[in-house]
Amino acid sequence: MAERKRQRLDKILSNMGYGTRKEIKKLIKAGYVTVNGEWADDPGMHVDPHDDVIEVDGERVIYRRYIYLMMNKPQGVLSATEDRESAVVVDLLHPEHAFFEPFPVGRLDKDTEGLLLLTNDGKLAHRLLSPKKHVPKTYYAEVEGAVTDADVEAFSRGVTLDDGYRTLPAELNVLRSGPKSEVELTIYEGKYHQVKRMFQAVGKRVTFLKRIAMGPLPLDPSLEPGEYRELTEEEVAALKGAESGSQA
Repeated sequence: MAERKRQRLDKILSNMGYGTRKEIKKLIKAGYVTVNGEWADDPGMHVDPHDDVIEVDGERVIYRRYIYLMMNKPQGVLSATEDRESAVVVDLLHPEHAFFEPFPVGRLDKDTEGLLLLTNDGKLAHRLLSPKKHVPKTYYAEVEGAVTDADVEAFSRGVTLDDGYRTLPAELNVLRSGPKSEVELTIYEGKYHQVKRMFQAVGKRVTFLKRIAMGPLPLDPSLEPGEYRELTEEEVAALKGAESGSQA
C-alpha cells in the first residue's frame, strides 16, 4: 500500500464533513468509528481512504477520489497552486475542497477573469489540454480599436503571431465595433497570451478579457469573481465527452 495514499483518520473525516478535529476525536473515543471492522482508538492513525473501509456509527464513509470545480477566476490571482509573491486560485478554496489538492486545468493570465476548471483528475486535465483534441475555448473581450469584417476573415484563416506561429482558424463574433469594440472569440488551442497576441497581429489591443466557455461547459452566470462550485455529474460527463473527441 503506497504510503503517499495514507492520511490521518481525523483529517479524512473532518474534510468529509463529519465535524471538527476535536469533535471527531470525541466520536472516535466514544467508539463510533471503525476501520476495516475494527474499532479505531487513535484519531491520528493513518489509513488509506480509497481502500480501507471507514464507518462512522455504522455508516460507511464514501471517499471521493476526484473533485471537479468551476471557478470564476478574478483578476489579480494566478492560475497556479503556489507562488511566493502572488495569490493563487487554490487560496480561494474551502478546506473541504483544498483537501483534494485540485489544480487548474490550463491557465488564465493574471489580469484575465472567467471560467477556470480545477480538478485532481490528471487524466481528464491532460486530455482537455492536449493539442490533438482541439477543445474550444470561448472568450469575451473588449478591444481598443474597431474590429472589422476583415479581422473576422483573418481570424477564420488563422493569423501569424509575433513569433511566426500561425494559429488555427478561430471564430470571431463582433458584438459591437467602434473605438472600443466588444467581441466573442473561440479558439481551439492555448498558446501563451494567445487572444491578446492574435489581436496584436491585426493591430489592436485587448483591454479586458474573460473566458466564458470551455468545451461544452459555459461559465455559470451566478458565480461572482472569486466564487466557485462543484460540477454536476452531467457537466463532468460532458467534459469527458469533449476530451474523448466527441465535441468539435
